[in-house]
Amino acid sequence: MSRTIVPVILSGGSGTRLWPMSRPERPKQFLALTADETMLQLTAKRAVGAQFAPPIVVANAAHAEEVETQLAAIGSSPAAIILEPAGRNTAPAIALAALTASSGEDALLVMPSDHVIADVEAFHAAIARALPLVDDGWLVTFGIAPDAPETGYGWIQVGDPVVDGVHRVVRFVEKPPLDRAEAMLASGDHAWNGGIFLFRADRYLAALQIYAPDIVSSTKAAMDAARHDGVRVYPDAEAFAASPSESIDYAVMEKAERVAVAPVSMGWSDVGSWDALHAVSGRDADENSHRGEVLAIDTRNCLVQSDGARVSLVGVSDLIVVASGNDILIMPRGRSQEVKKLIEAMKRG
Repeated sequence: MSRTIVPVILSGGSGTRLWPMSRPERPKQFLALTADETMLQLTAKRAVGAQFAPPIVVANAAHAEEVETQLAAIGSSPAAIILEPAGRNTAPAIALAALTASSGEDALLVMPSDHVIADVEAFHAAIARALPLVDDGWLVTFGIAPDAPETGYGWIQVGDPVVDGVHRVVRFVEKPPLDRAEAMLASGDHAWNGGIFLFRADRYLAALQIYAPDIVSSTKAAMDAARHDGVRVYPDAEAFAASPSESIDYAVMEKAERVAVAPVSMGWSDVGSWDALHAVSGRDADENSHRGEVLAIDTRNCLVQSDGARVSLVGVSDLIVVASGNDILIMPRGRSQEVKKLIEAMKRG
């Protein structure tokens, strides 16, 4: 079993799907949407204890102060905060972390900073099941037990077991059309791709060298010329910009030989919309979910969030109401993916 698990927290997302609270300058991982702690803080707290080393955080350079402040507030002392000069997707971001790990034999637990995991004990149990394979050089992803024919997620076909509770990956499926998603859900041998991974740092870099060598060369050059300021690491901008912008799934996981999936039911959500937040939030007797100063009378099935203004509702149902600063969003529940239309309209002026 690996001696150490190094949490790698990916915090580069812009989070515009939760506008107006989430914005490029303060995306959703820095917001307290589901609890008193922010999503970044909750992610860091999932990986503490004797088996876990201090985390490595990969973040946007503009968010350096926010990351440091939020982790300090929960007593987390990161081993490094790697500050990307530009976003190049997940494969290069994880390569930066793998190059920073103190030992190539360390197991990296790669986690997005803006997901919800309600059952942390189930998550830890899945990690324990996967570790023997990780020590044997496998690249492991965690497959989320699906409960709907989601077209917004990637899917994984789960193959034969390699060890108890961990299976060979048959294939990765890009975001499918509805009829295909329904068929995969009905088949019982598919899981959602939650974007959480576990593998040794050296094995990830070795696979990347085979399938995406330009990512290895550019990230290594960026780290060799990096500037260090305490725990902050600033990779060289010119070298990092030369890296291809590819996801870990496309660059490595879909191509490597020894790729496994640990299916797990752990109350996971990527909180990719206001509707998704409503689904995972606590609710009152009228099925309303609210945070901030909210007064609701004769109101049902609404999500209401405010970071300042008092929001009052009377006699309405199935609405999303979000007030942040000078911006107010109102839309029917079920249409929150259309926030992107508002963002596009605002960009056009």
